[in-house]
Amino acid sequence: MAKRDYYEVLGTDKNVDEKELKRAYRKLAMKYHPDKNPGDKEAEEKFKEINEAYEVLSDSEKKARYDQFGHAGVDGQGGFGSGGFGAGGFDDIFSDIFDMFGGGFSSSRRRNGPKKGADLRYELNITFEEAAFGAKKEVNIKRHESCKKCGGTGAKEGTAKKTCSTCNGTGEVRYAQRTPLGQFVNVKPCDLCGGEGHIIESPCDTCHGTGKELKNKTIQINIPEGVDNGSVISLRGEGEPGEKGGPFGDLFIILRVKPHELFKREGNDIICDVPITFTQAALGDELIIPTLDGKVKYKIPEGTQSGTIFRLRGKGIPNMRGYGRGDHYVKIIVEVPKKLNSKQREMLMKFSDVMDEDVHEQRKTFFDKVKEIFK
Repeated sequence: MAKRDYYEVLGTDKNVDEKELKRAYRKLAMKYHPDKNPGDKEAEEKFKEINEAYEVLSDSEKKARYDQFGHAGVDGQGGFGSGGFGAGGFDDIFSDIFDMFGGGFSSSRRRNGPKKGADLRYELNITFEEAAFGAKKEVNIKRHESCKKCGGTGAKEGTAKKTCSTCNGTGEVRYAQRTPLGQFVNVKPCDLCGGEGHIIESPCDTCHGTGKELKNKTIQINIPEGVDNGSVISLRGEGEPGEKGGPFGDLFIILRVKPHELFKREGNDIICDVPITFTQAALGDELIIPTLDGKVKYKIPEGTQSGTIFRLRGKGIPNMRGYGRGDHYVKIIVEVPKKLNSKQREMLMKFSDVMDEDVHEQRKTFFDKVKEIFK
């Protein structure tokens, strides 16, 4: 009987990608697995056919030969008829199926192997100036460390861990499973010791058998210049301890920059609103401007309008990569007095009487446009 096309067997086409191929294979393998169809010869044959197709199509070299020459390109090299397996090996084809039925080959090894500790997160408040120029800070964190009382064993002083009698210290139990494809050894975590390989009969009073206790730790933080609100500093190995000899996790410091009373930040630039009087705006003046580097003098010309922005080069935030600094922008706000006494009011009225309309260029232009629109 001629073999069916492998793509037809798995219900895919030649353009199928690796994920779609595996998804189609798992769906069919689950449907026709012998454990779900005991005594069904037709299901057994389909299961073999499905695995043969997947074994060839999941191997890029065999797939290329199959696409070019059909079954002749992989005869004696793939499928269960040859007794061989593809590049993925035995685990690649069957581990997903055995996981469905509560087993697994590589999963138990991963469970019992070293594991990296959990990462920690800490939010640190800093000032505007500290964000600009950097700072050294101390943070106090709570993390688990080896229990001093039991030395990290988890066992009460004077006692020790005992090797699990069920798994003999391996942390896993094995059992044979018969299938139409032969007998396989399945592996799962030991129920008695929970996969640890040992049992603590008398737990430590301090850590209650975990081998760890929560402690405070002070860590020095170097904050680089130019950081911003939300910047993250990562410290490797300062997180929670790992399991079974695994490395410590990491500590992530999230920076929260307090708003400044005078300055606003935009990238590496600073914007500062400076209020001045009408007289200063009209006649010009030398202003005292606050900056991150201290006070500086800046002369504004006569006739300065409200909203005018002046730039102080290189007075902004230092670049984190060391490429100079941003600029400091001064926005002029002309303050109109809200309360006037009688003498001030009288003087302003006299000033208004002697003012020529040509002095107010923007006002004149505006009303000329109004007349043109509504004439």
